[in-house]
Amino acid sequence: MHFVISREALLKPLQTVCGVVERRQTLPVLSNVLMALKDSELSLTGTDLEVELVARVTVDEAIQPGEITVPARKLLDICKSLADQSAVELKLADERLTLKSGRSRFKLATLPATEFPNIEEEPDTFSLSLAQSKLRELLENTSFAMAQQDVRYYLNGMLFEVASESLRVVATDGHRLAMETLPIENGADEVQQLILPRKGIMELVRLLADDGGDIDLTFGQNHIRARVPAITFTSKLVDGKFPDYNRVLPKGGNKIVIGNCQELRDAFARASILSNEKYRGVKVLLSNGELKILANNPEQEEAEEIVSVDYEGESLEIGFNVSYLIDVLSTLTSNRVRITLSDPNSSALLEAEEGSEALYVVMPMRL
Repeated sequence: MHFVISREALLKPLQTVCGVVERRQTLPVLSNVLMALKDSELSLTGTDLEVELVARVTVDEAIQPGEITVPARKLLDICKSLADQSAVELKLADERLTLKSGRSRFKLATLPATEFPNIEEEPDTFSLSLAQSKLRELLENTSFAMAQQDVRYYLNGMLFEVASESLRVVATDGHRLAMETLPIENGADEVQQLILPRKGIMELVRLLADDGGDIDLTFGQNHIRARVPAITFTSKLVDGKFPDYNRVLPKGGNKIVIGNCQELRDAFARASILSNEKYRGVKVLLSNGELKILANNPEQEEAEEIVSVDYEGESLEIGFNVSYLIDVLSTLTSNRVRITLSDPNSSALLEAEEGSEALYVVMPMRL
C-alpha cells in the first residue's frame, strides 16, 4: 500500500472513525483503524464490535493498493500535529507503515487487515430516508433521558418505533421519559420496534449535519445501517423488549401550568445549588398564578424561588429530582412550557406550548 494525500483530506475521516475506537481494548486490533486503498479511494474503518464507522476519501496519488491496520490514536495525533495544507505520503513495507510529510517521518506498527473484525452482512428488513437535520433534532431532543450502565440493558439505548407514516423515538431511565414523533413517508408496513445502543446514538448524532441532505437508514434483524455522503455507520441493535411507554404517559391530569421556559429553568438551577447533592430533591408548591420552589440540604441550608405562571386551580405540593426538570427545560426550544400535573404521586407531563411534538415525563419524588 502506497499513496499520497493532503493532511486535511485524511484528518476529517480519521477524526470521524476514531470516535468509536476505545483507548483500552481487550483485542489489540480494536485500537487500530483499518486502512484500505482501492483505485484512488481510501476507506478508513473503526469499530468497538458494537458500532462500526467507515469513512471514504479520494487520495491525491494512488501508487499501490492494499490494506492494513494501524494504531488509530497515534495516527490521528500525528496528522493533527502536521502543518496545515501539507502533503502526507504513506507507504507500507516490512509490516511497518511509514508516514512522511515535509521533513517529518514516522514509522507505525501494524496488524494485518485479516485480524480486523467485520460486522456481518445480513438481509435488510426495511429502510427509510429522512432529512439529517430532522433526525438530529429528534435524537438531541430525547437522548438525554437514556439510562447509563443500567442493569436493565435495554434502557441503555433508545427505542426506534417505525410505522407506515411515522418514526417515534423513546428514551427512558425508569425515572423520566422523553419521546418525539416525526411524520415520514414510506415507513414500515407493520410497526417495528428496535433498540439502538447508547453509544450508537451518540455516534449517529455526531455524524448528522444540519444542512447535510438526507440520510438513508436500513434496518436488519440485528443491525441498523445509516449512510450519509462518504460515511457508512453500522450499529448492533440491543436484544431485548423495551417497556410499554404508553403505560408511563400520565393521563387525566387536571392541573395545567404554563410558564416561561427560561425563567423556570433559571429558578430551578438556582434552587438546585442548595438541594441535597445525592438525591437532588426539590419541593414544588403550586398555587394560583405562582409556582414556588423549595430546596434544602443536610446542612440545613435553604433556597426559595417564586416564579409567576399561568395557573388557576387547587393548590398542589409535589417533589421532583431537580436535575430531571432542568434537563427537560434546557432541551425545549420554545419560549413557554406546558406542565400537566394531577396529584403528588403522579408523574408530570412537560411539553412545549407550541412548535414541538416532543413529550417529557418526570416521575415525582417523595421528600
